[in-house]
Amino acid sequence: MLRKARISDVKTIHRMINQSAAKGEMLSRSLMDMYNSVRDFIVYYDENEQKIVGICAMNIIWENLAEIRSLFVDEAFRKKGIGRKMVEFCISEAITLDLFRIFSLTYKKEFFARLGFKEVDRSTLPEKIWSDCFRCPKYPDYCDEVAMMIEL
Repeated sequence: MLRKARISDVKTIHRMINQSAAKGEMLSRSLMDMYNSVRDFIVYYDENEQKIVGICAMNIIWENLAEIRSLFVDEAFRKKGIGRKMVEFCISEAITLDLFRIFSLTYKKEFFARLGFKEVDRSTLPEKIWSDCFRCPKYPDYCDEVAMMIEL
């Protein structure tokens, strides 16, 4: 079941992000950041397992730009369409908000390409660079994520 995240989900979301970060799949985030951005998150709750098995956030960057970030699916639940459903939910929400340029910085280029995203140069995302990337320890010389964008 796909649903918006709740305050009671924050510690689980935080744990999942930092587990993924420990594997080099994404950057770690603080618990404070999770509470501040909980409204950006959706979760995929598996009713059979009675637990959250996927997370994803859609963050508004600028008046014409949104980012899909913190996408994670528990390894035991991958290859079942959960990631796709979460990204499609975020895209639908962006369209509802009249946001038609959506990007992701990712290590999963092929996944986003299958959803219609195209690789773009990070320099086309100055709003992202100045809002988030500037504070990242990998900025500017060590960023190894690929910028992918879809324009609707």
